[in-house]
Amino acid sequence: MSYEYKVVPAPVKGEKERGLKTGAERFAHALGALMNELGREGWEYWRAETLPAEERAGLTSKTTVFHNLLVFRRPLGGETMAQSVAEAAASSARAKLFSALSPEGRAPKLGPAEEDEA
Repeated sequence: MSYEYKVVPAPVKGEKERGLKTGAERFAHALGALMNELGREGWEYWRAETLPAEERAGLTSKTTVFHNLLVFRRPLGGETMAQSVAEAAASSARAKLFSALSPEGRAPKLGPAEEDEA
């Protein structure tokens, strides 16, 4: 399965909303709104990263700053997330079925061997 990725800056402050009193609640609301917006476009949240970047500080010097980024992905080729999950499950089931390390099924109980008298 191949994916395309989208990286966006994480919100740096919360959004005001009725009923949200603390900064953490407002920030969570802003983050949820961003994630829901991208989710409607077919993007699945993958992970968050904090990465360094060198930026100019004044005329001649540079400084390193850190950016918080959110990484989203979606399957290439127009597949939906449900299709890719179903394909992954089927592939996993096939791999287990044909694996030499597959657990064996229950064997029937056998009694003592009987000899034929000829």
